[in-house]
Amino acid sequence: MVFGTFDILHPGHLFVFNEAKKLGDILVVVVARDSTVTTVKNITTQNDEQTRVNNIIDLQIADKVILGNPGDKYQVVREENPDMIALGYDQIAFTEDLIKSFPNIKIVRLPPYKEDIYKSSKFRDK
Repeated sequence: MVFGTFDILHPGHLFVFNEAKKLGDILVVVVARDSTVTTVKNITTQNDEQTRVNNIIDLQIADKVILGNPGDKYQVVREENPDMIALGYDQIAFTEDLIKSFPNIKIVRLPPYKEDIYKSSKFRDK
């Protein structure tokens, strides 16, 4: 399972998906709700949540693409019950709480992919 905003898909996201896919049999991608992105990152996405879901589905790499829960951030984890959660190198929101809340799920931190080039903030309109 991986989580993210995935607003403007770039090679760094593809790297995350491919690396996470190598770690298990099924890749579940959880796309952050627009309201969650606004609250956590204090930004408005360029693409709405359904467009972001559809963009990932179009990649045909994920076995399942779902929207996160706007209220209970961990509902999708309980429902999907993954063996492993792969976090991007720069994902910090909820990480410590996630580890404490799900001690039986392996949490893996993925390495960056050309972080000086492929960082989502570099692609946002200023």
